Amino acid sequence: MRVKIHQRGLSRAIRAGLLFGFAILAGSSAQAADPRYDRTPPNNRGVIQLVTGGSAGASIRIAEDLASVFDDGATRRLLPVIGRNAIQNYSDLTVLRGIDMAILQADVLDGMRQQRAVTGLENTFTYVTRLYSEEFHLLARDGVNSVADLAKRKVNVDVAGSGTVITAERLFALLGVQVDAQHERQEVALEKLRKGEIDAMAFVAGKPSSLFLGQGNYEGLHFVSIPAPAPVAAVYSAATLTAQDYPGLVKADTPVTTVSVGTFLAAANLAPDSDRNKALNGFVDIVFTQFATLLEPGHHPKWKETDLYADLPGWKRFPAAQQWLDKNKVVAKAPVQDTKAVFKSFIDTRQQAVGSAPSSDARRQELFDEFQKWQASQGQAR
Repeated sequence: MRVKIHQRGLSRAIRAGLLFGFAILAGSSAQAADPRYDRTPPNNRGVIQLVTGGSAGASIRIAEDLASVFDDGATRRLLPVIGRNAIQNYSDLTVLRGIDMAILQADVLDGMRQQRAVTGLENTFTYVTRLYSEEFHLLARDGVNSVADLAKRKVNVDVAGSGTVITAERLFALLGVQVDAQHERQEVALEKLRKGEIDAMAFVAGKPSSLFLGQGNYEGLHFVSIPAPAPVAAVYSAATLTAQDYPGLVKADTPVTTVSVGTFLAAANLAPDSDRNKALNGFVDIVFTQFATLLEPGHHPKWKETDLYADLPGWKRFPAAQQWLDKNKVVAKAPVQDTKAVFKSFIDTRQQAVGSAPSSDARRQELFDEFQKWQASQGQAR
């Protein structure tokens, strides 16, 4: 597969990540074209390699949960691989030999598509399912009370090519705030923030992120609310960070409003009759059929945000996943009470973002009833 990169109009974050990612994978691309590498050794059959984000995010836990459902101890195994960054993970999925799936950040791929970063981007992979949302965390020192306060000040946005870099670049531009972007690893940035060497750090991760749950000193640090004017609301979903998510960093009665980005499970383009593609077909059947077990205690709470039937507009679904969904009309979803709690949080967050008064309990129930009727009609339409 040849991938052509167009540089005109690319953001610096996307351009740097793509050039670096595809450069180091040039050798792997040549290997992938060798027929020998289409033959799976017997001891590798049934093994699926899944690229995830770093240990501070939710994706590695999500991969562990998937492995707990898929692995049988003999013929099937899911092997999580910690990736370098968002752009690199896409590159690994489409070029690197042996990578079968990846957890990707939706706004990163949307940005690449809008900027026509890669010729035929839509055909370089398929998606298995939409997953969960990752929240934009903006941790700052005392004295920074709003995003506007960070104009021309040092804000760490993670290493080049990361999903945080791309989301932060886009979000700050939508908010009209120009920051002095720093590119340290998140763990290094947190220490610099504590020492006062930078003013804030941005991190896109599914809450609660282990990065902000350690035993370190968080005195003098707090999360900054992200406003959601129309340009931001058109691109990102509303979200909140609560005291339950981050005890000690968020006050019990003062949740922090922010935005979130979606993630999805992507599959490499493999020969339909190959052993690797057959393994992916089996993965879909097993995980989709047993999806309800992922909603049980002991698994990551982000699974409650996953709807197997949810589409990813503009992208093609992995054929085996689409076939399973077409054959199965009932999908395991979060319990009604969990769905109701998520819906309530959504309504409250949106009202905070636009500055309107909170709805009464009766009005929230009315809206939830309407939502359930709409959800039922969508299921019938399928």
